[in-house]
Amino acid sequence: MTTTGLRRFRRPSGPPETAERARCELCGEQAGAGHGHVAHTGNRALLCACRPCYLLFTHDGAARTVRDGAAERRYRAVPDRYLCVPSFRMTSADWDDLQIPVRTAFFFHNSALGRTVAFYPSPAGATESLLPLGTWERVVEANPMLADAHPDVEALLVDRHPEGDFTCHLVPIDACYELVGLVRLRWKGFGGGQELRDAVDAFLDGLGRRGHAMYEGEDGGGE
Repeated sequence: MTTTGLRRFRRPSGPPETAERARCELCGEQAGAGHGHVAHTGNRALLCACRPCYLLFTHDGAARTVRDGAAERRYRAVPDRYLCVPSFRMTSADWDDLQIPVRTAFFFHNSALGRTVAFYPSPAGATESLLPLGTWERVVEANPMLADAHPDVEALLVDRHPEGDFTCHLVPIDACYELVGLVRLRWKGFGGGQELRDAVDAFLDGLGRRGHAMYEGEDGGGE
């Protein structure tokens, strides 16, 4: 396993800006409170975006190429949909095969690599777990609705309960980065501590309240 620092936002030097004063990292105008995000699909950086810039990259969920000087950069708007998958099927043996030592992990298709990748929150940030291809194919075959997730910008956030069953949410990728930040901030001692467990529970409960249930064969309503 390797530890990878996934950047949530690229920010200029100097004092941090409030959400109301945040600037669009594409055009430089004020992004406004509740602004959206655009993913750079090459390096997985997330950029704050004002509404007009955000809308440039929403067409059919596809990445668009923008020439920046001599370089071409591919951007994709991060959708704002939250779904839970009550019928999600996964076994404890699958989880063990994925080599994830904590209760929560997220999975998304990385276009630059051409495959699904797996990360879990840790005190060092987002830690990548080597994803056994056969195991993940088995999970997807058991849950065909998972194929609805948009590459690079949506993830499957899976939580293992103490009883051994699992909960799965389809969420914007920035929600996963928010969870990573929460774990880094609240982690104490060897196992994280009760405060962290309570905070993760509250975060996941919030996802459940925000999203609607998605069942097998249902259109997830993606952008």
